[in-house]
Amino acid sequence: MGIIKTSKLIFDYIRRDEEENIEEIKRAIDGVSLDIKAGQFVAILGHNGSGKSTFAKQLDAILLPTEGTVWIQGMDTSVEENLWEVRKKTGMVFQNPDNQIIGNIVEEDVGFGPENLGVPTEEIWKRVNESLESVGMAAFRLKSPNRLSGGQKQRVAIAGVMAMRPQCIVLDEPTAMLDPNGRKEVVKTVRELNRKEGITVLLITHYMEEVIDADRVIVMDNGKVVMDGTPKEIFSKVEELKSYRLDVPQVTELAYELQKNGVDIPDGILTLEELMENLLPKFAERFPGKVTLGNGVKDGN
Repeated sequence: MGIIKTSKLIFDYIRRDEEENIEEIKRAIDGVSLDIKAGQFVAILGHNGSGKSTFAKQLDAILLPTEGTVWIQGMDTSVEENLWEVRKKTGMVFQNPDNQIIGNIVEEDVGFGPENLGVPTEEIWKRVNESLESVGMAAFRLKSPNRLSGGQKQRVAIAGVMAMRPQCIVLDEPTAMLDPNGRKEVVKTVRELNRKEGITVLLITHYMEEVIDADRVIVMDNGKVVMDGTPKEIFSKVEELKSYRLDVPQVTELAYELQKNGVDIPDGILTLEELMENLLPKFAERFPGKVTLGNGVKDGN
């Protein structure tokens, strides 16, 4: 069993009237069974209403299954005695960092979580230092969070989660409210935590470029898992993704359009470098008087 496992997971949102009679039942998760290994970087994609954020809340026991089971490191989230340990193992980062930051200065905010866990003071400050270093925010430790950019605030929120020493971090569209530079900062931070610290990461996003380095991509639609594979496997299926109202990375879209116009290049190209590696030899074949260089094309005469 992986660090996260779900079996036939179902969750219904139930609306009741003033007399507690059921007015409406909306199924947000419909029979999801997944097994996620420790140390993986997993991206979850889906259009609005696909169930991905509801799924995220199951992993920290913010919501509990209507049917089926969620295990975090072997612990059933629906067992009340497990709740404290489940939330110590899984940290959550949400869209709006202002909803998670409560300290007057950065270091106080990062230390808030471990303090609530009863961690000794000396250990708290050690964790604060290490967490701020790990997200590149040590120089801002005495700043007010109100003076930080959106990307910096989100990195502080991640540091606050890291200070609690979770084994898994679930990020629910953490870059949705950020500008492009802020998005790059946050995604870079998350990738480094995964690679250097071995933290299991579940990144829920609708920005396709954020998931090209993931170990695994899961696509949800109408509460179901409809695609599951590596980024290359998933983004090789451009038309299928579009049928679920999702885009693909811009370079993948370009490669796909070139394919449709007769250019013989592989499916699932994810980066500009990969595209150029496939295009430049074909350019050289078509124009034999040219030679290719590492960063461009030069006349061979």
